Amino acid sequence: MKLDRLIGILSVLLQRDTVTAPELAARFEVSRRTIGRDIDALCRAGIPIATRQGANGGISIMNGYKLDKTLLTDAELRDILAGLKSLDSVDDSNCCGRLMEKLSAGSSGLMATDQSVLIDLSSWYRPSLAPKITLIRAAIDACMEIRFLYYTRDGEHERSIEPYHLVFHWSSWYVWGWCRLRRDYRLFKLNRMEMLQTTGAVFSKRAAPLPDLSDGRVFPGGIHVRALFEADCKWRLIEEFGAHCFEQQADGKLLFSADYTDQEHLIAWLLAFGEKAELLEPAPLRREMRDRIEKMKERYAT
Repeated sequence: MKLDRLIGILSVLLQRDTVTAPELAARFEVSRRTIGRDIDALCRAGIPIATRQGANGGISIMNGYKLDKTLLTDAELRDILAGLKSLDSVDDSNCCGRLMEKLSAGSSGLMATDQSVLIDLSSWYRPSLAPKITLIRAAIDACMEIRFLYYTRDGEHERSIEPYHLVFHWSSWYVWGWCRLRRDYRLFKLNRMEMLQTTGAVFSKRAAPLPDLSDGRVFPGGIHVRALFEADCKWRLIEEFGAHCFEQQADGKLLFSADYTDQEHLIAWLLAFGEKAELLEPAPLRREMRDRIEKMKERYAT
């Protein structure tokens, strides 16, 4: 992970007068070219780093520059470690453990057990997600095109993309990239991918925009729902939509109101409540629900 590596390189430079690029490349298990890009990134961040050629050359923080070795406070380091631990929860990179080892000399007072924020991004799908995340991260770093079979409501399609960002949003993992088929940027859900692989084709990075993850973009709404729920469904409505999604009626029932984005998901969600939910509006969808329930009754009649 680049952040992990940058902090590690800075830690080494703070502890040693001079270090060579091959030493850093071996320590962080990357190429000398990657180390060169990392040094450039640290320079752009305002760290005055000098490089010298020759037998006694190397990389060092410029003479005369006073840099506090407590550049990061313990609180800041804990936040960084919390983020790295969250990545460790979905793959086997052990980013947090490696960073602790690299910073041990400069942060001996910071223990892994000091963490007050614990983030677990894993899910039931971790065994299948972890290798996908590892492959996509490597492809992003190497500017390598990826190919996969993608499942949608219209069927399955083979897609090839230039990957730019891994995204965790609304409890799911996505990859954001330039789609060869659509000739545009698209967000692809990792759980819908199969046969994921790199193609061997290297691409030149575009000035890729960040994905728009606003609720209105990812969940555009369009279906205004009113439904009546039994009182004992309150906990679930609050968990999924918040405490202000319903009005309690005189008889104790809950009048639910929200905008929904997908008709099929809405029907499946309502059916999961069984007899405890009644869809009131929109009227066409209420008729659709009634027809489906009738067909279900016929199927279970015998």
